[in-house]
Amino acid sequence: MVTVAEQAIAATPLVSPKGGGMWRYILIRFFLVIPTVFIVVTVVFLLTRITGDPITAALGDRLPPDQLQERIEAAGYNRPLIVQYLEYVGAVARGDFGTTISDNRPVVEVLLTYGSATLELAFYALIVAFAVGIPFGLIAAARRDRASDAGLRIAAILAYATPIFFVAILLKLIFAVWLDWLPVAGRATTRTELLLQTVEPATGIYLIDALRLGNPNAVLDVLWHAVLPGLALGLLTAGIFFRLVRTNVIGTLGSQYVTSARSRGVGEYRLLTKHAYRPALIPIVTVIGLQIAVLLSGAVLTETSFEWKGIGFMLAEYIKARDFVAVQGIVIMIAIVVAFTNFIVDIIAALIDPRVRY
Repeated sequence: MVTVAEQAIAATPLVSPKGGGMWRYILIRFFLVIPTVFIVVTVVFLLTRITGDPITAALGDRLPPDQLQERIEAAGYNRPLIVQYLEYVGAVARGDFGTTISDNRPVVEVLLTYGSATLELAFYALIVAFAVGIPFGLIAAARRDRASDAGLRIAAILAYATPIFFVAILLKLIFAVWLDWLPVAGRATTRTELLLQTVEPATGIYLIDALRLGNPNAVLDVLWHAVLPGLALGLLTAGIFFRLVRTNVIGTLGSQYVTSARSRGVGEYRLLTKHAYRPALIPIVTVIGLQIAVLLSGAVLTETSFEWKGIGFMLAEYIKARDFVAVQGIVIMIAIVVAFTNFIVDIIAALIDPRVRY
C-alpha cells in the first residue's frame, strides 16, 4: 500500500521550476569544494609558520646552528614566505604533501599506511551511532515527555558532551580492568597481526583482511578489539543522531498526512515505523557529512587512548615531535576528505529528498 507521504514524494518534480537540473547542482557543489580546500590549505600553511620554519621547530634543540641552517636552506625555508606558499600549493595540487622531518617519510605514504585503520574505526563508530541513536530516538519520540523520554535525552546529552578520552578511560576501566571482558588496547593480538601480514595484497583494514584469510578466530579477535574504540567514538555521534531522529519524528507525527492516517484507524506503531520513520532519516543523511569531520577529529583522542594506530594516532605523535610538515599534510588531507564527503552527501540528499531544489 502506498502511503500519503510516498504519494507526495512521487508527485514532487525532480527539476526546479527555474529550469535547473541535477547536473547543474552537482557542478555547483563540486566547484564549491575547490575554494574550501584552498582556504584550508592557506590557513594550515600559515598556522604552521607562526612559530617559524618546520626544521627549527622539529630539530632546533638537537642540531648545531650550522647544521640547522644547512637543513633550512636545503629545504628552501629561507626563501620568502609567499614563494614557499605558492610552491606548497602547487605540490598539494600534484598530490605531494611533503616529507616528514622526524622519520623522513613521504606524508602520502603515512596517509596510505595508517588511513585504513582510521577508516575502519570510523566504520565501527557509525555502526554504533546508527544502532544506538536511531532506535532510541524513535522510542523517545513515541514516549514524548514521559520519564523514559527524559532519561534518554539526558543520556544523549551526556554521550555528546562527555570528552572522548574520559569515555575511553571509563570503558577500559569497566570492561577491560574490572570485568576483564575486552582487550584494553590495540587493533588485534600479535598472533592475529602476524597472520594478517600474510594476506596479499593487504588492505590495511583488519576486518576485511581477516575475512579474506578465512580464519574465524582472527575475525573474532579483530572485532573484539574494535568494541571499545567503536563505542567510545560512536556514542558521540549517537547522541546527535538521537536528537535528530527524536525531533524529526515528533514533527512528522504532528503533520497533516499522519493525522489523516491516524483518523483512518492506522495504529500508532505503524504510524511510527512506516509513516514517520523514513522522513526523519533524511536530515541524518545530510548530517553524516558533518559527522565525518567529528569522527575524524574524535579519532585523534580515541586512537591515542586505545593505541589504535591510525591517522589520528600518528597525528598526535607528529604533534609531540613538532613535525609540522607531517601535521599540515595530515590536517589538509583530512580537510579534503571531509570536503568531498560533504559533496557526496549533498548529492545523496538531493537524490532522496525531492524538496532539495537544484
